[in-house]
Amino acid sequence: MIKKKYAQFVFIFLMSFGMSLIMSGVVVAVNTSLTDGFFGRWFYSWMFAFPVALLAAIIIAPMIRSLIDKITIE
Repeated sequence: MIKKKYAQFVFIFLMSFGMSLIMSGVVVAVNTSLTDGFFGRWFYSWMFAFPVALLAAIIIAPMIRSLIDKITIE
């Protein structure tokens, strides 16, 4: 099991993984259609998209959390 203190990073990792997988698949499908080699193009695209999404989420998450704290009330 993973310790609770790592929960936020695990969440960011899994969310980035899933979102980059879906988004890269949609973009590749829209741009090149579902022809032969789609899964290879999708995987190639995702290999670049995932690290970018992970880094973006790590950088942006604290800013978004701070914004949410400012605009919400109990």
